[in-house]
Amino acid sequence: MNRQDAESAKRVEPAEELDRLAHEVIGAAIEVHRELGPGFLESVYENAWCIELTSRGIPFTRQSPIGVEYKGHVVGEGRADMIVAGSLIVELKSSDGLAPIHTAPLLSYLKSAHCQLGLLINFNVAVLKKGLKRVIHN
Repeated sequence: MNRQDAESAKRVEPAEELDRLAHEVIGAAIEVHRELGPGFLESVYENAWCIELTSRGIPFTRQSPIGVEYKGHVVGEGRADMIVAGSLIVELKSSDGLAPIHTAPLLSYLKSAHCQLGLLINFNVAVLKKGLKRVIHN
């Protein structure tokens, strides 16, 4: 069994409700991308996406602080772009492509916030599907 197969075997899929929420969030991102297209700053997409989430009745917090613990002590704080419905962490990007360096903070936020599912959404692509990454933390 290679490394990728071993990682997939260990991964536990999130609950159906959380997965449904992720699909709703992706739908909102697709609508923003459809209207604005690629090429704007991340903050523009974040503002538009907040409007879209609100119009759909999807609860979220923006620039949410996440405490970082080390051996039971809070040693710092990270900031997630969005936490949707208290359980889905979303990081927004507007870059030339997604790299492992973009996934690392999301994984850290998932671990620190004790959340299982996160989305990395890059709006600077021709088709948003190519800018989506679903990240599971078990």
